[in-house]
Amino acid sequence: MTVTITRPVRRRPQFHALPVAELVRLTEDAAAVTFMVPSELRDEYAFRAGQHLTVRRFVDGEDVRRSYSICSTPDELARYGRVTIGVKAVAGGSFSAYVMSELQAGHAIDVMPPLGHFTTAFDPARTRHYAAVAAGSGITPVLSLIATGLAVESTSRFTLIFGNRYARSVMFAEELADLKDRYPARLHLVHVLSREPQDAAMLSGRVDADKFGRLVGPGGLLDPDDVDEWFLCGPYAMVVDIRGVLAARGVRDDVVHTELFHVADAATPPPAPTTADAGPGAGEAEITVMLDGRASTFTMRRDERVLDAALKVRPELPFACKGGVCSTCRAKIISGHVEMARNYALEAEDVAAGYVLTCQSSPTTETVSVDYDA
Repeated sequence: MTVTITRPVRRRPQFHALPVAELVRLTEDAAAVTFMVPSELRDEYAFRAGQHLTVRRFVDGEDVRRSYSICSTPDELARYGRVTIGVKAVAGGSFSAYVMSELQAGHAIDVMPPLGHFTTAFDPARTRHYAAVAAGSGITPVLSLIATGLAVESTSRFTLIFGNRYARSVMFAEELADLKDRYPARLHLVHVLSREPQDAAMLSGRVDADKFGRLVGPGGLLDPDDVDEWFLCGPYAMVVDIRGVLAARGVRDDVVHTELFHVADAATPPPAPTTADAGPGAGEAEITVMLDGRASTFTMRRDERVLDAALKVRPELPFACKGGVCSTCRAKIISGHVEMARNYALEAEDVAAGYVLTCQSSPTTETVSVDYDA
């Protein structure tokens, strides 16, 4: 049984069809896609460097959504109405395959306004040393952060450690070189190649805990004590390794921002249904979901995810990756309790405030109230 009530509507991000202004091949398996944002939508698509866009297309009737980081700057959107994402082809990737083989300038793509917390509040009045570690397509949001930070904060510095397999596979190589030419004293670029030998042994191999430990250790290229904020973007293992090294060096968690592009390990399964303290039925819970000022109440199994169950009742619910990475499905728990299987998108303060990723949440109490409008 589904019960629906209403309250005053709070506007939430909606998909809009944006025309593709330009598609540029960056490498054999990566491209930059630039959308034109009409003047009446520019406020809605205003973003902070480091955020991402969710794109959508329907394939054989299936709603396919993906999140891609923005590599352009907020200034480019304000001045020219252009916003650019970086797309790298992945095996079996429905959307990336479409971009690499079919998408052309003039086509239109459904795009949701920007989301994400992989960012900072750049301020012309402050001076900071930022450091970023990226691997592969992890450079996409970092490029926007570097370009924006150096332009807005005229006395700040940026150090980038960028890992790739080969020099030919480096995404945005020309853009990074241009930034280095523009800010030679304030941008330090360190390229590390895993499958192409370099003159310095320290710059050859994968950026793992051992490699990063030497790069920031005594006699290394970077002193963590000299860095005000860190940005880590790439595969799960790399981000975990580097965060561990930084923690061992005494770097506070609150100055380390992380973004994951690939999470290879399997997620923890939902908790098994139990008969103890069951809700409407054995192993069931009653869920109330608030979205767009309208509440819907339904029953779901405790071994389901809240998002999956809620989509059967409210198909308009926001989501993208369903992997606990992008935070598009974020909502606030108003009452009851859920258990998240994984969380790679919410900061500790978000969780403390009651926010969860509904794609990873399973109920552990008889009743749960979830608010997407909060």
